[in-house]
Amino acid sequence: MTDIQALTNTYTTTFTKEEILNDYRIAWESRYASLAGRKEVFAGKAKFGIFGDGKELAQIAMAKAFKKGDWRSGYYRDQTFMFAIGELTIEQYFAQLYAHPDLEADPATAGRCMNAHFVTRSIDENGEWNKLSQMYNSAADVSCTAGQMPRLVGLAWASKLYRENPDLHPFTNFSNKGNEVAFGTIGNASTSEGHFWEAINAAGVLQIPMLVAIWDDGYGISVGQEYHTTKGDLYKVLQGFQRTDEEKGIELFQVKGWDYEALCSTFKYAADICRNEHVPAVIHVCEMTQPQGHSTSGSHERYKSKERLRWEEEFDCLKKFEEWILKNGIAKASELQEINQSAKLKVNNAKLNAWRAFVDSMKADYQEALRLIEEAMLALPAQKVAQKNQLTQVRETLQKTLNPLYSDAFKAIKKALRILRFEEKNIKIGLQNWLTKAKQENEERFNSHLYSQSAYSALKVKEVKPIYEEDSRLADGREVLQANFDAIFAKNPQVIAFGEDVGKIGDVNQAFAGLQAKYGEIRISDTSIRELTIIGQGIGTAMRGLRPIAEIQYLDYIYYGLQPLADDVSCLQYRTKGGQKAPIIVRSRGHRLEGIWHSGSPIGMLLHSLRGMHLLVPRNMTQAAGFYNTLLQSDEPALVIECLNGYRLKERIPKNLGEFTVPLGIPEIIKEGKDVTIVTYGSMCRIVMEAAEQLNEIGISCEVIDVQTLLPFDIHHAIVKSIQKTNRVIFADEDVPGGATAYMMQQVLQEQDAYKYLDSKPICVTAKAHRPPYGSDGDYFSKPNPEDIVDAVYALISETNPQQYPELYE
Repeated sequence: MTDIQALTNTYTTTFTKEEILNDYRIAWESRYASLAGRKEVFAGKAKFGIFGDGKELAQIAMAKAFKKGDWRSGYYRDQTFMFAIGELTIEQYFAQLYAHPDLEADPATAGRCMNAHFVTRSIDENGEWNKLSQMYNSAADVSCTAGQMPRLVGLAWASKLYRENPDLHPFTNFSNKGNEVAFGTIGNASTSEGHFWEAINAAGVLQIPMLVAIWDDGYGISVGQEYHTTKGDLYKVLQGFQRTDEEKGIELFQVKGWDYEALCSTFKYAADICRNEHVPAVIHVCEMTQPQGHSTSGSHERYKSKERLRWEEEFDCLKKFEEWILKNGIAKASELQEINQSAKLKVNNAKLNAWRAFVDSMKADYQEALRLIEEAMLALPAQKVAQKNQLTQVRETLQKTLNPLYSDAFKAIKKALRILRFEEKNIKIGLQNWLTKAKQENEERFNSHLYSQSAYSALKVKEVKPIYEEDSRLADGREVLQANFDAIFAKNPQVIAFGEDVGKIGDVNQAFAGLQAKYGEIRISDTSIRELTIIGQGIGTAMRGLRPIAEIQYLDYIYYGLQPLADDVSCLQYRTKGGQKAPIIVRSRGHRLEGIWHSGSPIGMLLHSLRGMHLLVPRNMTQAAGFYNTLLQSDEPALVIECLNGYRLKERIPKNLGEFTVPLGIPEIIKEGKDVTIVTYGSMCRIVMEAAEQLNEIGISCEVIDVQTLLPFDIHHAIVKSIQKTNRVIFADEDVPGGATAYMMQQVLQEQDAYKYLDSKPICVTAKAHRPPYGSDGDYFSKPNPEDIVDAVYALISETNPQQYPELYE
């Protein structure tokens, strides 16, 4: 713990008058932006607003310690910091508030995130990395409280890797030999989340340059400190992490949010410790205020006492800053008043410019829609009075719309086309063309970049078949993976792997056996039991140009790490409109083994949660190895689920290890047949193949298709071609009823129109709704078995040929 007063005296930053008054200007510009933003929401120009008022001074101090190459992983109060480092203009701030769907107006998110979600663009329009070591970097914010903490660990850990691994020193676009600090910000109430404590503990263990600033204004929305923190004081609670001369740990600071000198000294000192010593630090910034309350959803007068409100007015950081400037004779009151008024005017002009740009951006669509509706109305024959009147009403409604959006014109054109549905093509062709063009444009504005659109898209990686020689060794599947990982690590120093038991023993199934000894702990490392920050380590290192393979030991444990995968990774490219990427590979193992918590296959949950990631479900370890090779040539995140019960099954080791690839979205027909198509994946492939052999003995021919990847799914519609031949389909997996089989059915019957070719109803064969009991019988009677598949297929065939295939069990 550091004595702040002593620090201020001995670690003083020399301030010039110009610098101090510039800080004063930035602070007031930010405050006026907050005040104006709230009014814009109440005026109906924006849907919601959340602002950083009361936090200005601490953020200016943090900006002084922030250097090019550093990273921020913060939250939605940090507007002053972004203004101070020059990565946010006031116009851009308001453009995001208005949800202007344009990258020039809102370079952070193109209007996709609500206001106060800050981003710098790590990649260019072609998906190429920018020179991150020469930029101020801000990881794309997430609204989820404390959601910034897991990836903060990874952002800081990357500096350690870049410093301690000489093979990474040439990658100067990403790092200057690990000289970068990862700054995190979090509100006091959000520190109650487990994310915060897991991240703090992980940072203390890893000893990484992670600086966490806690903005403490005493509340979490309306809830006071006594409900959030033991002893009501975060600084006291954190003291157990404090490093000593004998023990590694974290350096702790506490400073008041209105004390300009102490704030600047503290942030500079703490950042120097992080940067030079690679020791994590926490700065508890207390006695902060929130002059407008939490957000535009309510007023803080409802829950703060009159005494508290008076205190907040007295200890407003901007008021205290002004008092300090005047007391020290740095400037006259008239000078400060002039700066204040100039800041107010600047914010007002920026707000008007941003609003005008937002409204003007939609005028062309709006005016064209009005013109086309009028032209269609005039083109109607004179006797079409009812239709003319209806079109007139549609046009007038659109014309009277105050501040029309893209959707207003879109809805009007669609309504006009419904009115004209029986008319000649020439009357409505203009409206139809407008609609086609508008659909494409709005797809780009609002729906693009869920997956990579660059040349490095995983879908563009060319297939390279595994090569086998006559003497290719037959080995356990785990040995195929181990040999392939060995080849990967030998040729790419940016690849790292980590997780529970991954390092010393080479993972619980030995796919990394011996590789830590060969490539070092800096590249293949163990972690504690902390899935959330294992994923965070993967996200942060991937955002900084490394290629992490983050292991979740069993798929049943993915729940612990699901939140950052769903809220951060999977939507990262989307919510930045291609501005950031985190090509993390999450490696896990699942499907059937033994018991309730070691046989998980919650694929439906993953499908619904992880759109924006690839979900790969290889049936054996050679396919898994090929997927890893594919992904490492791409710039996209993925979850690879290996088969728990497949590591000791025999496979031949390919010659071209580290080079052969398996394409994404391409199913494989692993058995041809003519009577029924069975669609499956993962461990179920062996179950289905065994059933198919049994069925073949009684004259039923099954075509078995391994989908291989669920996201993406059968991009060339191969499955429907099989169904055209067999006219029957069964979807089989180990998920619960209505899980991934329902997804596969929707993809095949609806997306591929396979329903047209069915002579029998489609069937799903799934696990039971509960998890499987422990033991072989528990597995047999809970997960699909060969007999279940045989019975399902037999029943389908029996419907059309009951003489040859009579009822079996009745």
